[in-house]
Amino acid sequence: MDRRFHSFLVLLASLIVISTTIILFYLGWDYYSLPLKERFFHPNHDLLKSSGLIGHGIGIVGSTMMLFGVLIYSVRKRVKKFYRFGKLKHWLEFHIFLTVLGPILILFHTAFRFGGIVSVSFWSMVAVAISGVIGRFIYQQIPRSIEGNELSQEDMSKLDFDLKFELQEKYQLESSIISSFDENSINKNDGIKSSQIIKVIFVDILESRKKLAEIKRHLKEKKIPSSKKKEIINISKSKLVLTRKILLLKTTQKLFGYWHVIHLPFAIIMLIIMIVHVVVAWIFGYKWIF
Repeated sequence: MDRRFHSFLVLLASLIVISTTIILFYLGWDYYSLPLKERFFHPNHDLLKSSGLIGHGIGIVGSTMMLFGVLIYSVRKRVKKFYRFGKLKHWLEFHIFLTVLGPILILFHTAFRFGGIVSVSFWSMVAVAISGVIGRFIYQQIPRSIEGNELSQEDMSKLDFDLKFELQEKYQLESSIISSFDENSINKNDGIKSSQIIKVIFVDILESRKKLAEIKRHLKEKKIPSSKKKEIINISKSKLVLTRKILLLKTTQKLFGYWHVIHLPFAIIMLIIMIVHVVVAWIFGYKWIF
């Protein structure tokens, strides 16, 4: 997939999520903000209530998105037969889009009323969404190939060497500057504690910015052409990010293992209760327009 087209799709997905949320709030805010006893008298009650035309409809769409988003990513990730269908990271992004927009629609389907066993499913869904955001953050800290597969130690070492070699041989960047990329506040032997990872990443990002600023000054003094300067900066950024990810690898892998233990049970609870809720609603005659 072309990089610009991919960026366009990510932007489009973000706009869809944001605009959908704003539109639903705009259309129903005066209804959702009313006390439960007064909603019956609102002119849009029959449309926006959980069993109404719009309320029920967005519930169906949201539930379908959640189920499809979980299923399609799980199949692509685990079934070898589907490995050739697109990059894993693109499927992950599609999974995130569906499992972000789906819960938003389900939230409006509930009309902001939470009770009974369905509330267990809803709060499990919230836990899945929040843990998904955290999981995405941890996922991004683990070095991966362009396809989204985790790199081996050998692959990381080779990539690290290639970036250094390109900066030194192709762009003639001074060895003292290149070696400074490996100077890092992160403990290279023992890694860091899981509780400190956000702080360490933030500090390292600030350090990396300082190093990049130094490189820019150095290139300016040497009067390097703008096009070449941009290439050097981009490769330098990649080298600094890779160095950080390698040093944090043990910690992020451990956190990712913990994350799976938390994320999966909530997802299973959410899906089981959601399916039970749909079946019970159908049995009692809540069939929307079908």
